[in-house]
Amino acid sequence: MRKSAALLIPIVLLAGCKTAGEAAPADAGRSSQPHKPSADRPKHKPKREPVRKPRARATPKPSPSRPAPPLRAGDRKLRPGAEGADVRELQRRLKGLHYDPGVVDGEYGTSTQLAVWAFQAVNRLKQSGTLGAPFWKALDRPREPRPMARRHEADRVDVDLRRQYLVLYRDGRPRLITHVSSGSGEYYCAKDRGATVARCRYATTGTGDFRTGRRAKGWEVSPLGRLYNPVYFNGGIAFHGALDVPRYPASHGCVRLPMHIAEYFPSLVGTGVAVHVRRLG
Repeated sequence: MRKSAALLIPIVLLAGCKTAGEAAPADAGRSSQPHKPSADRPKHKPKREPVRKPRARATPKPSPSRPAPPLRAGDRKLRPGAEGADVRELQRRLKGLHYDPGVVDGEYGTSTQLAVWAFQAVNRLKQSGTLGAPFWKALDRPREPRPMARRHEADRVDVDLRRQYLVLYRDGRPRLITHVSSGSGEYYCAKDRGATVARCRYATTGTGDFRTGRRAKGWEVSPLGRLYNPVYFNGGIAFHGALDVPRYPASHGCVRLPMHIAEYFPSLVGTGVAVHVRRLG
């Protein structure tokens, strides 16, 4: 055997015990230079893009708020104690129809309630403090007050005892429509002015045709109580202001008026003016 062949066999045997993963690279022993990166690796490191901070979004400026439109009468149910633009409109509309709700202040108080009762009576509505759809419908198309007598004097006062309201006419047109409280119908006893013995009777407001007569300014004291700015039309029966004017008949026979109306009522009705008192169906 040649010497060169004998040296080759041990080298082959040593190379055979390497696993595939541990096989020496093909260029091992050819150069002492460090291993170059393989062709599939990038030769240069990629440049890192600078991190951009998100731009702060500008906060949109709020658009100028528009004032809410005022509530209209009928937008909600109204009850005594309510306040607001719709109450103010209700008061204006009642005043325009000659029902006096007092000061137009947007507060649903006693004066407004009394005007509402009168409107409900004239329009054949159930008298209630809560105003709903039937009331607003009637307010859009209100009825004219029903005359109490066949004679329609240009200047007169009509009183409806059944529905407890009064209409004062000037020049043939309604000038004032108001709630009233007439005789309760109860039996009572009292001394008349100058009498020594009490007389008993029923607290009624008589029906018929009368004329306005004597009047007094301010508070007048009578055997049955105090009367404010009374205007008499049937003996001792008068129109007068009272601190209490309930929805039902409650007087001894006089026709009670709300106080804010009694302030100017005598200036609207003269002496000798026709008064028609009825209890119509």
